[in-house]
Amino acid sequence: MTMEQYHSDCLHFRGDLPCLPHKEHGYHCNDCKAYQAISKRILIIKLGAIGDVIRTTPLISTYKALYPNCKITWLTMTPAILPSGQIHEILKFDYASALYLQNAEFDIAINLDKEKEASALLKVVQAKEKYGYILKDNVTQPINDLAFHKYHTGLFDDVSQANTLNYCTEIYQMCGLTYKGEPYLLDNHANKGFEWPQLDKSKTIIGLNTGCGDRWTTRLWPEDYFADLATRLMAKGYQVILLGGEQEDARNKRIQAKSNAMYLGYFPLPQFINLIDQCNLVVTQVTMGMHLTLGLQKKIVLMNNIFNPHEFDLFGKGEIVMPDKACECFYRGSCKLGSSCMKDLPVEKVEAAVQRVIAL
Repeated sequence: MTMEQYHSDCLHFRGDLPCLPHKEHGYHCNDCKAYQAISKRILIIKLGAIGDVIRTTPLISTYKALYPNCKITWLTMTPAILPSGQIHEILKFDYASALYLQNAEFDIAINLDKEKEASALLKVVQAKEKYGYILKDNVTQPINDLAFHKYHTGLFDDVSQANTLNYCTEIYQMCGLTYKGEPYLLDNHANKGFEWPQLDKSKTIIGLNTGCGDRWTTRLWPEDYFADLATRLMAKGYQVILLGGEQEDARNKRIQAKSNAMYLGYFPLPQFINLIDQCNLVVTQVTMGMHLTLGLQKKIVLMNNIFNPHEFDLFGKGEIVMPDKACECFYRGSCKLGSSCMKDLPVEKVEAAVQRVIAL
């Protein structure tokens, strides 16, 4: 048998399995009509949280524009959240993936996480250019001057509060790039066959994402406020649906009982994403639901108290509403005054923002 030529530098080449052009057209490497030489091999390490993974995805579009035919490899804790059609290799962070990456070679390698395991991996990965954070003196530190700004905002509250750059601008700076408003990339999972016969598509559908996780519970808006808002919006002819995960299930059932808003339960992540995609507008606190809403390019009313509002880019599709009382608990998980200032964010203020954003 004659030894056949193969192109390991091709964007489609797998090595362990037949490539897609071969499966679809029967091509062999020596006369392949689909051959595309890889221009750059790029590794992005962004493990979590889910929201931060979503808002890092604009880098995909930028690198593809800069380097047509580049091959992007992404390491994360949550592979399901990434747009599989846009990334060539999506790896879940585990021993097997770490072993592979330690022995692979890249043109560009980026670590945007401060976790020690992520910064340790960037230290040993072979790459011509490295950006972000690396392990030095057994702690995570900037690998170069480009990463100092974002690093310092994470170390010192006063520096973070004075920051006027949004998250994407900061991570682009870390990579030596300029952010131009590239959108998040998120699969809406429309091809999964999810159906929502309970929703009245003839109405404007407003989702109320009622939870905020358990790390910074000072973000939480009171249940009675959500119930009041739902009642007011339904009286105006909107269809209101309560959103959340398992952690918000009991909370949403109580809000439903008080307001008669629609609540369909909680779902696996792809189905939850698709449910948000049915909404015209989502009211949310700073949480994963916010990032999903922005990733799906939906209108948004964002309730914020403990975070720097400059951090968030709403892409011209929404408003940030904040309590009437100034928050004194920057990035704190518990209120040092004993009662969260979110109680000082009136329902009327959020309702008015919804009306303005719907009209955009």
